[in-house]
Amino acid sequence: MEAHPGSLCINPHELYYMRMQRGRGRMERKRTEEQNQCEKRRLRVCVATCNRADYSKLAPIMFGLKAHPDEFELEVVVLGSHLIDDYGNTFRMIEQDDFDIGSKLHTIVRGEDEAAMVESVGLALVKLPDVLQRLRPDILVVHGDRFDALALATAAALMNIRILHLEGGEVSGTIDDSIRHAISKLAHYHACCTHMAEQHLIAMCEDHSRILLAGCPSYDKLLSSHHREDYMDIIKSWLGDNVGEHDYIVALQHPVTTDIQQSIKIYGLMLDALISFNKRTLILFPNIDAGSKEMVRVMRKKGIEQHTNFRAVKHIPFEQFIQLVCHAGCMIGNSSCGVREAGAFGTPVINLGTRQTGRETGENVLHVRDADTHNKIYHALELQFGKRYPCSKIYGDGSAVPRILKFLRTIDLSEPLQKTFCFPPVKDSISQDIDHILETQSALAVDLGGTNLRVAIVCMRGNIVKKYTQSNPKTFEDRMQLLLKMCADATRDAVCLNCRILGVGVSTGGRVNPQEGVVLHSTKLIQEWSSVDLRTPISDALHLPVWVDNDGNCAALAERKFGHGKGVENFATVITGTGIGGGIIHQNELVHGSTFCAAELGHIMVSLDGPECSCGSSGCIEAYASGMALQREAKRLHDEDLLKVEGMDMKHSEPITAAHLINAARLGNSKADAVLNKASTALGVGIINILHIVNPSLVILSGVLASYYQVPVQRIISERALISAQSIKVVTSDLEEPALLGAASMVLDYATRRIY
Repeated sequence: MEAHPGSLCINPHELYYMRMQRGRGRMERKRTEEQNQCEKRRLRVCVATCNRADYSKLAPIMFGLKAHPDEFELEVVVLGSHLIDDYGNTFRMIEQDDFDIGSKLHTIVRGEDEAAMVESVGLALVKLPDVLQRLRPDILVVHGDRFDALALATAAALMNIRILHLEGGEVSGTIDDSIRHAISKLAHYHACCTHMAEQHLIAMCEDHSRILLAGCPSYDKLLSSHHREDYMDIIKSWLGDNVGEHDYIVALQHPVTTDIQQSIKIYGLMLDALISFNKRTLILFPNIDAGSKEMVRVMRKKGIEQHTNFRAVKHIPFEQFIQLVCHAGCMIGNSSCGVREAGAFGTPVINLGTRQTGRETGENVLHVRDADTHNKIYHALELQFGKRYPCSKIYGDGSAVPRILKFLRTIDLSEPLQKTFCFPPVKDSISQDIDHILETQSALAVDLGGTNLRVAIVCMRGNIVKKYTQSNPKTFEDRMQLLLKMCADATRDAVCLNCRILGVGVSTGGRVNPQEGVVLHSTKLIQEWSSVDLRTPISDALHLPVWVDNDGNCAALAERKFGHGKGVENFATVITGTGIGGGIIHQNELVHGSTFCAAELGHIMVSLDGPECSCGSSGCIEAYASGMALQREAKRLHDEDLLKVEGMDMKHSEPITAAHLINAARLGNSKADAVLNKASTALGVGIINILHIVNPSLVILSGVLASYYQVPVQRIISERALISAQSIKVVTSDLEEPALLGAASMVLDYATRRIY
């Protein structure tokens, strides 16, 4: 081959070799780039845990990070009370979970007083820089509101390490609030548990785009594992063989660092109440905060560790603790577990003191803010022990970890490290008063009647902001579809009306299990409405808590919150309408009965051979005094041409109703008057039976016939009741919509909390 002048002659073998080298070089460069990209995708996450409580929240996240080694590099730092023998050396459970602990820092200065807490923070700040400099994490995960966590956040912020803070924005009413909010201000990212906490963070000028409403990570574990078949083995291993489900108490009380003496006092009263209550009790030692040493002294002075009814322990593995709380007859103390995790099981809780003041709680929590003797706590135990409440998911739905991992994947490390705050525009101060709060916090009320389906937005004052009415469909499927649509429409309208919907209350006819939200047996007016779960589909569709009860009970609840029953400890409400129903409030509580058929007032028998009742029996109040019974008698008199009297205006085609009977009696018709006297007597005798059984201090008549019956019923009571009951007043209700207001009150009473 002849080469051109100035060209380079290359052997074909050499050309092939050069091409191979270039190809191999390109492949090497590509492989290196892929490796660099792979390493770039791996986010180095340091999780720091300080005690047994925060590990229960952090462990699910740690397992999630460990399950994705191609995306995350997990480093674990252990400090605080994890490493103290007196508190169970709980770092061992982290090792048992197969996590490699990168650093163990002894940071606790013993003394269990305020000075020791400050010195512990200082010691942690001295030791943490070396660890963080060695690990060089992209992000540090910090939980909660402990003084150890404050040291972690301070060190990381000063060393330009991004911080993800868990459970910020919550309110609990002690020094924990100040520490929690301080950590939130240092943190770059937030994973909070509730909508309210999210709003608090936004109000604290945190960037909304860096706030994740995730739910509590511990819920991921407890919601998936609390239905264990071996729960009785766990209970027996901690409390002995003779203890049954729902027949023991879990007690966990920590010191309140801003009022140590008061917390020690209420701790002693709690122990006295538990000793007197005489139930098997599992009591955990308090945490390491200032005042814990004195609390342990109180416990030992009272001989709790030797008492046959008590088992005192320093630590219980979280998986087993879940089972013990889930199946307890009651939990007592001031641990956040009581107001958070216990609600997921419906376990009754007595929250003592101020440590959790401001926390969002389910209806399972009864607050005892202060006490001078153990009697108040003992009475709270009597009220709560053995009850079960609807399960609450205020703090999570079991999907927090996937949300947090997804959030971590979106973190852009190239963004500026300096966090920015979203301050609102400065303008003239606008005061907020109770009237504004009462107007905006609202409930969605549903009344499932035989004819109409009604939904209303009801504010805290009891005012109906907006009402929706539709004819009640005949079939179950159509009824549920219309109900959900009306509720969804009302929820959307509430936003425009500046109403914050706190939940949904449903009033329906028939026998209802309010604990499960299930209609067991309905009235004949509402077809295909038996064994119907109302709570689940409404809650799933609207993502709101739902309460369901009988319409008579709802009328009593409406009177208790908005009507004549406000402030009255014992009263009965009787509905006089198409049928006869009602509800009984005894010692400020609604009476449901063992099978949820208490206060079926219309079916109290007042005669052995009276007219047939719709329930299948005879001689019931409803068969004499209801609107249907009066209509039946009016038709009978009309058919016998005995109804109409002079001065009575009746059109030929007009349907005969109870109103015609009452009008005829007023115009002097003796036959009509005799029917109404018998109806009034039957109703009066039935109410006397109620007075003699539950002895209320007030009777409230509600419904369209209430104004007619009030005077004769009061007269019959004064003539026939026992002397001690003759002075009990009978009044007519002033409420126009008792069913809707009662349904709303179930929600609003929950929202305002029960304070004992």
